[in-house]
Amino acid sequence: MLSDLLQRNQAWSAKRKSDEPDYFSRLSALQDPEFFWIGCSDSRVPANVVAGLDPGEVFVHRNVANLIHSADMNMLSALEFAVHALDVREIIVCGHCGCGGVKAATEEMSQTLADHWLEPIRRLARINAAELAQAADPEARRDRLAELNVIEGVRRVAETPILQRAWQDGNRVKIHGLIYGLKDGLLRDLGCTIGPSHISETADA
Repeated sequence: MLSDLLQRNQAWSAKRKSDEPDYFSRLSALQDPEFFWIGCSDSRVPANVVAGLDPGEVFVHRNVANLIHSADMNMLSALEFAVHALDVREIIVCGHCGCGGVKAATEEMSQTLADHWLEPIRRLARINAAELAQAADPEARRDRLAELNVIEGVRRVAETPILQRAWQDGNRVKIHGLIYGLKDGLLRDLGCTIGPSHISETADA
């Protein structure tokens, strides 16, 4: 398995250099992404591939079900680096239909660490129970819950001290929420963008 992976890498590298001789020298010289992508760890949703971007154009953080936990130091460190060191222009929280993490959050708890990680999705499901009950079937219900999770994620990123301070300092970065369709390969804007006007009273104080 590993030898096959390495052979695929060699073939990919050779083709890249054949198609674009300066590709690796250009990529290694500078990291200047416009986007910071917070997405799901699902292997079917690689950020730069589904967005049609080169690796150097998007800085990526991924976790199970693209959740925003206020105490997740991994995500917060990546967010801070993206905003303050890389000066990204757009932050994207991206979920996807058919999300295994969302599905797990709607099933009976298995008493594992994953249950603690997925708790915010269960809370969202309880809060939005009436809306979710109107979905045509369980799949549609879970896909709507995935959208609600993205919308909540955008709000939670906006409330971090990292973004509040950046906006207070005049940074114009915006946060967007997208959902990816596994069945059609399309990204859809959920219309929940938050920008510099979203400065809390606490940040102003």
